[in-house]
Amino acid sequence: MALSMPARPQPAPSTSAEAMPVEEAFLAVALAAVSWDGTLTAAGTRALRHAIDYRTPYRQMGDAKVALLINTLLSGLRERGAQHLMLDAARSLDPDLRRSAYAVAAEIMRSDGPLQADEQNILSTLAATLELPEADTSPMLEVMEVLHAPVV
Repeated sequence: MALSMPARPQPAPSTSAEAMPVEEAFLAVALAAVSWDGTLTAAGTRALRHAIDYRTPYRQMGDAKVALLINTLLSGLRERGAQHLMLDAARSLDPDLRRSAYAVAAEIMRSDGPLQADEQNILSTLAATLELPEADTSPMLEVMEVLHAPVV
């Protein structure tokens, strides 16, 4: 599925003054981590869609609504930057959803190969933003290494 700008007007991205809906916030964390520079590559799009396609509520939304939500969040990312998008999202997530959102972001980033230095920095920033201790994030990253280990 291509993520081109939809023909209809986009809803305005959430501002830091208002709480993001949880489904928007969860997706915002993954999106900000995977497209920290404001771009979402084809590989990043596939990994992101795979990570949310089976999850409630995204699977009930349909492709068009999810694409609109992603495009809206990308607009916010370009306007305010990944750090602000992550901060806004973190305010709307409870501790369990923060851990889950971090794990999804780490899995998406790890899915195209070993984590690069800038990706490790992004995940460190994300962990700090989500107020996750290393005791939570370190095992997740270890699991990603096992999950994405080379077969040969």
